[in-house]
Amino acid sequence: MPPQNELHNPDPEAQLVFDFLDGFRASKAVFTAVSLGVFDRLHRGPAACEELAGELHCNTSALERLLGSCVALGVLEIDRNQYRNRSVATRFLRVESPETLSGYILYSDRVQYRLWAHLGDAVREGTNRWEQEFGRKEQIFDHFFATDQEKRAFLAAMHGMGVMSSPVAVAAFDLGRFSRLVDLGGGTGHLVIEACKRYPQMRGAIFDLPSVGAVSTEYVAQAGLTGRIDILQGDFFADELPPADLYGLGRVLHDWTDEKIANLLEKIYRRLPPNGGLLICEKLLSEERDGPATGYLQSLNMLIMTEGRERSPSEYEALTRAAGFSSFRFHRTGQPVDVMLAEKL
Repeated sequence: MPPQNELHNPDPEAQLVFDFLDGFRASKAVFTAVSLGVFDRLHRGPAACEELAGELHCNTSALERLLGSCVALGVLEIDRNQYRNRSVATRFLRVESPETLSGYILYSDRVQYRLWAHLGDAVREGTNRWEQEFGRKEQIFDHFFATDQEKRAFLAAMHGMGVMSSPVAVAAFDLGRFSRLVDLGGGTGHLVIEACKRYPQMRGAIFDLPSVGAVSTEYVAQAGLTGRIDILQGDFFADELPPADLYGLGRVLHDWTDEKIANLLEKIYRRLPPNGGLLICEKLLSEERDGPATGYLQSLNMLIMTEGRERSPSEYEALTRAAGFSSFRFHRTGQPVDVMLAEKL
């Protein structure tokens, strides 16, 4: 007879399935705690459930279940009935943290979570789910920029991811020979901000839609780089591109079809001077089509939200070489996005 403790060892295959069953529940629990302001309140000091329920206008019994879930998931801790944030909550789940991912969480909770409910239909039909869920057929960014609040939430979401990835992205290759980086569709400018911090000789610009300019200006000012980074308005598909010897595309190409990407890359190539470059930041799939899981889940996210998808290095290389670029390199960063450099030699 086996030792008694062996009788309770979980079946690893069954546990994998149980993890899938709990996955969306865990996400929604943390999303809800962020939305209710739990982590922001606890940053001011520990509190009992009854106190939190009164301040956050929640049912005490129901909130206790949410807080207990957050403790079990490792983002809160409890001592003598007092709840407090763990480091991960302090860093990433508070709205006011410089490392916050709360913008992306709130955007995921309010928009992505609803679209993912229709994943089966998206897989059957091969199209995004905006009309099915929100009752109207939109251009990709119409919903994100429908109001100033939604626009800021979306840009904050992208900024939170960028703060983590962009310092690694601009260090992956030596960009010291470039003098002007124009970040196309740059949003809050985290990519060009980090490039200017790393390369003292570099100047930069954010080129994005007119509705984004005021937000871009705020983030550049917060970084102390107002004098080195210009805020330029335009549509990179429709308008002439500002001059640069290095263009940046951060989490842009995965929104679009191969045809639209080909047109944009050809436009960038024509605008670049000799020895110019294009820095591309996207999550790369493996050539074997077996991962990473984050890349494939993000590709499903592109299915339900956009007309694009994630790609492998060879697919991006084929697109850049077809546009005229003669050199292509890539680097897997271990961050939310990987980085590629295509050069016009």
